[in-house]
Amino acid sequence: MSSEPLFFSPLVDTADHHRALRESVGRLVEKFGRAYFQECVKTGAEPEALWNELGEAGFLGVHIPEAFGGSGGGLADLNVVIEECAAQGCPMLALVIASICAPIISAYGSDDLKARWLPGLASGKLRMAFAITEPDAGTNTHRVKTQVRRDGNGWVMSGAKYWTSGIDASQAVMVVARDPEMETDDGRAALSLFVVPTDTPGITLQQIDAAVQSTERQFFVFFDDVRLEADALVGGRGEGLRQVFSGLNPERVAAAAINNGISRYAIAKAAQYAKDRSVWKTPIGAHQGVAHPLAESYVGVQAARLLTARAAQLYDIGEDAGEAANMAKFAAADASLKALDQAIQTHGGNGLSYEYGLADLWFIARLHKTAPVSREMILNYVSQHSLGLPKSY
Repeated sequence: MSSEPLFFSPLVDTADHHRALRESVGRLVEKFGRAYFQECVKTGAEPEALWNELGEAGFLGVHIPEAFGGSGGGLADLNVVIEECAAQGCPMLALVIASICAPIISAYGSDDLKARWLPGLASGKLRMAFAITEPDAGTNTHRVKTQVRRDGNGWVMSGAKYWTSGIDASQAVMVVARDPEMETDDGRAALSLFVVPTDTPGITLQQIDAAVQSTERQFFVFFDDVRLEADALVGGRGEGLRQVFSGLNPERVAAAAINNGISRYAIAKAAQYAKDRSVWKTPIGAHQGVAHPLAESYVGVQAARLLTARAAQLYDIGEDAGEAANMAKFAAADASLKALDQAIQTHGGNGLSYEYGLADLWFIARLHKTAPVSREMILNYVSQHSLGLPKSY
């Protein structure tokens, strides 16, 4: 499968640089392809060969400053990399995590934190997970219970997180924790961010048996009096919520990019099948009952890609990307589920066979209708901030 089928003209590309980047990533990932990724998922293996080649080619650090081993690009570049990996049948959730941690460290981390982690994240030799979700907090980050307390020159962390993706393959995890000694103006405990090496004593993992067909496993993470050095703190004490929100728009764009790539993969496979598969001597793609749903799915996917590219562009130029990022994630999730469903339907019974590489993409596509922020909360955001309606929660 080519890196960019002819009927997928790169509408979202705004520069020759992005077209070249898309072609380069596509050629690299195409060598591995859907079957390779499926085998990794099936056996529980990390896609190390693919990850390492992406790192060596500089694609994992496109959004990291050149001073720390990256390419000095931005979220628009990372959007291209993530989407193209998924479009070749390799949707990598680890790249979504990369969209959060590296930008936060770049913006708020100390010189020591930047020097310690950013070069490794850019090369792919180091990975960092992100832990924010808790069973009793969910969308309401203010209710986070994992907490830290000062202990001499360092910190002690206690609590639990869940749905922490890929922490078993990471050398560190960025943790959102409440700081009871600090209070906000409304009396709530402030939040702080910490980079915690995953080999620190007191951290235990419990894998979640999840339906998502991904190479990244999901975990409950328990912090039992985990002792941290003073320099584990990211940015200012008690300023974690503001810092986290600076990483959430990139996360939404990255999630949209994965779904846009899945959509491209699914429609490309379906279109080819509809041309090759004949019934009563006629290609099934000649029938409007097959062609029109695919065409409609294509329209929705292209709209989602354009919105995602716009959100990334706004973020990179320092404008408020909140509305566009939320809408991009919303649109991409819905478009990908529609495209994937229609691609499966076009294949008939074959659509449910692992050989055709479609059905097992369903749960990754469906994941982003709920995470990293639910569609309901996006509609709340648009209602309040875009339409000026009264806050509903």
